[in-house]
Amino acid sequence: MTVKPEWLRVKAPQWQRVGSVKEILRDLALNTVCEEASCPNIGECFNAGTATFLIMGPACTRACPYCDIDFEKKPLPLDATEPLRLAEAVQRLKLNHVVITSVNRDDLPDGGANQFVRCIEEVRRISPLTTIEVLIPDLCGNWEALAVILQAKPEVLNHNTETIPRLYRRVRPQGNYQRSLELLQRTREIAPQVYTKSGIMVGLGETDAEVREVMQDLRKVDCDILTIGQYLQPSQKHLGVQDFVTPQQFDAWREYGESIGFLQVVSSPLTRSSYHAEQVRKLMEKYPR
Repeated sequence: MTVKPEWLRVKAPQWQRVGSVKEILRDLALNTVCEEASCPNIGECFNAGTATFLIMGPACTRACPYCDIDFEKKPLPLDATEPLRLAEAVQRLKLNHVVITSVNRDDLPDGGANQFVRCIEEVRRISPLTTIEVLIPDLCGNWEALAVILQAKPEVLNHNTETIPRLYRRVRPQGNYQRSLELLQRTREIAPQVYTKSGIMVGLGETDAEVREVMQDLRKVDCDILTIGQYLQPSQKHLGVQDFVTPQQFDAWREYGESIGFLQVVSSPLTRSSYHAEQVRKLMEKYPR
């Protein structure tokens, strides 16, 4: 494993607060992407009493070589009690904003769309003032399933582009760059009131020009929010880091993204898809729909 530069070091978490969040998650038998994907911000987010819930998991039907989520286990049948348990966690954690994501469930005809809907509905019922962000897979291009999710009216729909087109075959072999762009474009057409969001990793061999081209492509489909963060190798069996991008370069991408019309660009070495996601509430006040 390559030695990380100084700017990638994170503060030790306050384990008392982390432990209390974990206790609630274990009590309700819930998964979080914070734990399953070995997120470096787990301490900061858990200390703040936030978490990104991972539904329909933790086993994934795809084997992306950058991701630490398990793809070797067989996916389990959907649990009808999961939405209620998730909503109870939102209430107990007193979340103002919740992020709900999932593993890829290509084994399901709707890709898990109806489970997303049930989770949204239960959160609305139990914690009606909580804003909801869903971070969804590409649903294998099932746009009827996308429409089903959007009918539940989440405030934010997030779908990650992950990387540049040239690296897709190596980084995201079961994904499709144009399909991801189309998902975001169709979201805008189906539900123009929903804020759209996407994210990319860097440090896998892309160039500055290629990152900017992805940013331009996302703006062409009217994507509102972008996250850019440093890829970190979860283990020796995963893709290696090609380079560590400097904080100055992340700042340059943020400034460029703002200049071409993104409402918000969160760009830093430790940024992840749901990092500081609660800031979208301020964005909604500034740019109401």
